[in-house]
Amino acid sequence: MTVLDFTRLATGAIFAHRLRSALTTLGIAVGIAAVVLLTSIGEGIHRYVLSEFTQFGTHLIIVTPGRTLTHGVPGLLKTIRPLTIEDAEALRRVSHILTTVPIVQGNAEAKVKNKRRRTLVAGAGADFPSTYSFKVSAGRFLPNDDPRAARAFAVLGAKLKRELFGSANPLGQRIRVGGDRYRVIGVMESKGNVLGIDIDDAVYIPAAKALELFNRDSLMEIDLLYAAQAPVEEIVAGIRRTLMSRHGVEDFTITTQAQMLDVLGSILNVLTFAVGALGGISLLVGGVGILTIMIIAVNERIAEIGLLRALGAGRLQVLALFMGEAAFLAAIGGLLGLILGVGGAYLLKVLIPALPISTPWLYVLLAECLAILIGLAAGVFPAHRAAKLDPVEALRAE
Repeated sequence: MTVLDFTRLATGAIFAHRLRSALTTLGIAVGIAAVVLLTSIGEGIHRYVLSEFTQFGTHLIIVTPGRTLTHGVPGLLKTIRPLTIEDAEALRRVSHILTTVPIVQGNAEAKVKNKRRRTLVAGAGADFPSTYSFKVSAGRFLPNDDPRAARAFAVLGAKLKRELFGSANPLGQRIRVGGDRYRVIGVMESKGNVLGIDIDDAVYIPAAKALELFNRDSLMEIDLLYAAQAPVEEIVAGIRRTLMSRHGVEDFTITTQAQMLDVLGSILNVLTFAVGALGGISLLVGGVGILTIMIIAVNERIAEIGLLRALGAGRLQVLALFMGEAAFLAAIGGLLGLILGVGGAYLLKVLIPALPISTPWLYVLLAECLAILIGLAAGVFPAHRAAKLDPVEALRAE
């Protein structure tokens, strides 16, 4: 049997039963479309979260109070000694450290004349913009004062500026934050939402003032920016030695951004795989459909099989013929599913721009290969059954 004869027999049997073949391919198509669409959503979320997480830089180390094996909520852990502004200043002397930023956060009311707004209050240091790749659109950021006796200056987020001052120039104006008076010296460029948090709706004040405002004795964290290509292990060891000499015990946690990205990436990979597996269930259903159709096809074509055997077709050729039909049905269904899946992902992206969608083409290729494999697997039993038929008994079925 030549390749051309083989192809004609396989495709002829498929097109002879168009409705049955269409329903079979539809089952595979729905499964593939579900896999592509769900993995596109999962991959889009994966990339979105990682891009949001890394937009502030990729060479950060975060020191939080409390010795933990897992990452809890920063600043809420019981410690022997709190993290202080003095600790942050001491860490400046660690090799390869470029900037250190003490961080204290909370919520308070910001008020200007008769306008007031509940907003995020971020206590930080002068190196905050360079550490997190923020830019000041007007004025300047907090000056490099004595961190323990900083002046009462405030920098507004873009949204907070609009809400409190509208189109007026806020520079030099007085603003009350939690009852204390501050002079506005700058306005930050808009950054938008980051992981659901509107960081434009914020006011930045010196960390020491934030400690007083929220009646805290410990910083929530100390963020450090280190030089590119610097040995991270050596930097972490230097941070540990410095804080150990000041605290006496290791009552703090050091987390590199690489560690956070690894954990986050692992979680997001599991998410992408999980949503892809949900679509895979539809593929299995489509595989069962191919199995059912091929069993019916064998029962209906017993005489044809007998004639092929009588004309000299071997068992392997009959086996290959029926498995080829199953694989062809699955391949056509897979191709249709890819069109539906990619088209559906594009349509979702147009209709819901806020939904992050990114089609992973590796998954697309794997989905098509998986469809063909499912077709082959579903065709094994009926093809094997057809190949085992006795030619004489098969011809009698005519």
